[in-house]
Amino acid sequence: MSSLWPKDNFAYLKDNGGLCTGSLHWNLGRRTRYLVLCIASALAAIPLSAQQPQTYSWQQLRDKFEAGNSTLRAGQLNIEESKAQETTAYLRPNPDFALSTDGTQLTPYQGVYRPFAGTQFSPSVSYLHERNHQRELRLESAQKGTSVAQSQQQDLERNLLFNLRNAFVQALQAKAILAVAKENLDYYDRVLAISRTQLSAGNISQVDLDRLELQRVQYEAELQTADTSVRTARIQLLMLMNDRTPVDQFDVSGTFDFAGPLDALDSFHRIALDTRPDLRAAMQTVNKAKTDHQLAIANGSADPTFSAWWTHNPSFNNIYDYNTIGASISIPLRIFDRNQGEKERTDIEIRRTERLQEAATAQIFNDVDSAWTTVNSSLTLLRPYKDKYLAQALRVRDTMTFAYQRGGASLLDFLSAQNDYRSTQLNYLNLVGSYLTAANQLNLAVGREVIQ
Repeated sequence: MSSLWPKDNFAYLKDNGGLCTGSLHWNLGRRTRYLVLCIASALAAIPLSAQQPQTYSWQQLRDKFEAGNSTLRAGQLNIEESKAQETTAYLRPNPDFALSTDGTQLTPYQGVYRPFAGTQFSPSVSYLHERNHQRELRLESAQKGTSVAQSQQQDLERNLLFNLRNAFVQALQAKAILAVAKENLDYYDRVLAISRTQLSAGNISQVDLDRLELQRVQYEAELQTADTSVRTARIQLLMLMNDRTPVDQFDVSGTFDFAGPLDALDSFHRIALDTRPDLRAAMQTVNKAKTDHQLAIANGSADPTFSAWWTHNPSFNNIYDYNTIGASISIPLRIFDRNQGEKERTDIEIRRTERLQEAATAQIFNDVDSAWTTVNSSLTLLRPYKDKYLAQALRVRDTMTFAYQRGGASLLDFLSAQNDYRSTQLNYLNLVGSYLTAANQLNLAVGREVIQ
């Protein structure tokens, strides 16, 4: 854009990628038109950048999920509630204060009515002393309850991340299938273009061209189905992250492939036993049950109550007895053990939680064995596809296409080769998706990401 207005009002204006730049003199009418043009030019460029979707890697997706998932945030509040209970558990008993009076006269004495002259005042304070470390045991039990809540929160996160990873794998698989569907459609369109040229040259019949064009419907359907799957997977991810981003402005990226051979099964067993938060929670629950049993025994002890008081009694004949102090100790007689049932219950609870810990350990071995077997089976199927079948299907498709276009193969052979190639590609992508899903299952069974 060259100079638009006289130089006495404006400096030279330049076209810099569609954005107006220049030095502006303060002429109101022309300055306004210049600003309008600059703003319009800038606004015209905004939709192009705004339409670019925000792409997330797995780590970025995970960080956003952990920060925004409502279920995880609710679980964190449960931990804070448990920590608040620790404060309550360690509180001391409050002392008791009492005030008693006696000796207030109701009738006149020798014609004089002084009702409060002989009133006795006696304030007293008492305090219950908890024996056998009851307060410390309550605090220890509450702290172990917090540890259990923290482990359960980690287990909740483990399961939710498994769901997120599954949705992430489905999104990558849908994108891979969509890319293959576009590639197949583009390839078939090129074949159709050559076939139309052959029809004009009289090398093929109109019926053969019609059959080829009718076959294109299948490619279009596969492309539309793949596009729908991509959008559905994105919607699922946005729901898990509690994100309101429009689906067209959201995307994920990652490696959609399989890794090398697995480590030995025993190594995954060891990692799972050291890492699984549900097993750690089961072990912590056993320890808490033992502390609760000790607390039940301590609660059954006879706790003394100490009292002290001061008495003002002006009715004493002894002038030195007007103000007196006293003290007492009260000890309940344990003729009946009123905490016997709680002692028995907590002892049974120890044995119950130990059985649950054994069940959790057995479940871990089952989870790891099943996931490891599934991953290994997927690898066994994937290797020949990558080493042999994909290349063979491509070679057969290209060979049959070349032969058909030169009259060396029938239309049926050509269509069969096209279908075999698409089926081989789709089977391979589905196997990769199955492998990544099984790898995610193994990560869930182990308790952390051992396969990226």
